Amino acid sequence: MTSLRTPVEAALSVGHLTYSQTFPCKPSAAELGRDLVREVLGVWHLDGLADRAALIVTELIANVSRHTPCPEIRLTVGRPSATRLRVGVVDREPARLPILSQAADDDESGRGLLLVDAVADRWGYDLHGSGRRRWGKEVWAEFRTGGGK
Repeated sequence: MTSLRTPVEAALSVGHLTYSQTFPCKPSAAELGRDLVREVLGVWHLDGLADRAALIVTELIANVSRHTPCPEIRLTVGRPSATRLRVGVVDREPARLPILSQAADDDESGRGLLLVDAVADRWGYDLHGSGRRRWGKEVWAEFRTGGGK
């Protein structure tokens, strides 16, 4: 992977940053997503959030690869403000919205969004496009950074 250090640090003083990368919509993309998140958070000196953010990215990628037929997804890692970090996964299936549900004790799946809800400070989704021309959505999770950069 190309080093992010120079362009990201140069952009750090500009304001609200977002880094994104496109991956195949497969469960194996979670490893690439975790690596990207850890590298970006290292550049932003937010290493203390890396484990939580990597866990969330793993769950979001697992959900989109399981519940949508999209060939590609876009992972975003952003700083919407000086006190927040946002990770998200964009897909092209606006009609397949995330649903927080309760899994039974013997269910082998269905706990991903419960985990996201427990680990993130807040989470949700944004639809992309307008009116009848929705082209996708981003499912995201945010963390407080405690101030700083």
